[in-house]
Amino acid sequence: MRIIIVGTAYPMRGGIAHYVALLSRHMKARGHEVQILSFSRQYPSLLFPGKTQMDEGRDLIPVRASALLDSINPVSWLRAFQWIRRQNPDLLVFKYWMPFFAPCYATLAFLAGRRGIGTLSVCDNIVPHEKKPGDRLLTRLGLRFMDAFIVQSRSVLDDLLSFRPGAKYTLVPHPVYEIFPSALDRDDARKQLGIGNERVLLYFGFIRAYKGLRYAVEALPFILKKMRVRLVICGEFYEGRREIMDLIESLGVRNAVTLATEFIPNEKVALYFSAADLVVLPYVSATQSGIVQIAYHYDKPVIVTRVGGLPEAVPDGETGYVVPPRDSRALADAVIRFYERGESSFIRAVRRIKRNFSWERLIEAIEELAEHEIHQI
Repeated sequence: MRIIIVGTAYPMRGGIAHYVALLSRHMKARGHEVQILSFSRQYPSLLFPGKTQMDEGRDLIPVRASALLDSINPVSWLRAFQWIRRQNPDLLVFKYWMPFFAPCYATLAFLAGRRGIGTLSVCDNIVPHEKKPGDRLLTRLGLRFMDAFIVQSRSVLDDLLSFRPGAKYTLVPHPVYEIFPSALDRDDARKQLGIGNERVLLYFGFIRAYKGLRYAVEALPFILKKMRVRLVICGEFYEGRREIMDLIESLGVRNAVTLATEFIPNEKVALYFSAADLVVLPYVSATQSGIVQIAYHYDKPVIVTRVGGLPEAVPDGETGYVVPPRDSRALADAVIRFYERGESSFIRAVRRIKRNFSWERLIEAIEELAEHEIHQI
């Protein structure tokens, strides 16, 4: 098929750009002709809390993207569709993750349907983590003109069917992020980070309230009563920096915390995951998380909370543990159990289970939907 993927791509930063690059590469490997339609402006600066929307690291999978879309300029959407028409695609694959992009995506999908071009949406989320006025209206708009959907957890499927009963869909787990460099020797990674011979927990990713970092910090005093441990906080603060820093000081755990609170370039991701024994995701809300898939890429066990689709990706007691959200004591107990049991069985389980999270499985699902459910093709 001739396919155009619509979503952010390098030099835009973040997990969506990584996902689009990997999806493009694996689609091409299966013989499809693939192009990427990306954004010249993803968010207006007023709505973006980080330092920059651009990836300042190396492009780990070189991609050629046509950055024609401005998220807040409808004229650019119409121009982009003229470009789409010239490419004569069979299918548009949209990477959908928040209602903000619904007007742009709905415009392209509506125009595509008028021209007999199939449309499919790969949905990270249907309902956003942080709700805002107008989200439900925008979500309905964003889903309205899509022919079919890929959802990556049961919680997202439930949300989809609440907005689009009878939608054509396939549920496929989020594939492993294999875009990052190979693992380093653990001792070498720790030496580079100035970490000694101690147990290491990793919190990775940008920091917002819904990601629950405070609960990982609050768990430290309970863990430290039993064993020496270090929490590496790795990611840019989007909000709440003062609150987290005050919490670290008030709990007296500053000597047990390593801070790397800036955006981590692609080439340094391996350093932090290689140094860790265990990755913690103390989220308050979620659908799924690409951080789990990065952890699995590096054969790292994970502790997640029982929210959204996270338990679907982390079988409790096998590749890690599942704990209640907003429960620092339960998180601490899971960390202690992990170290008392030892990491070997968890690592073996990660290596076995991550085979289920393949890009080939995702692309086969897209091909099946395109062949049997999208009638334009």
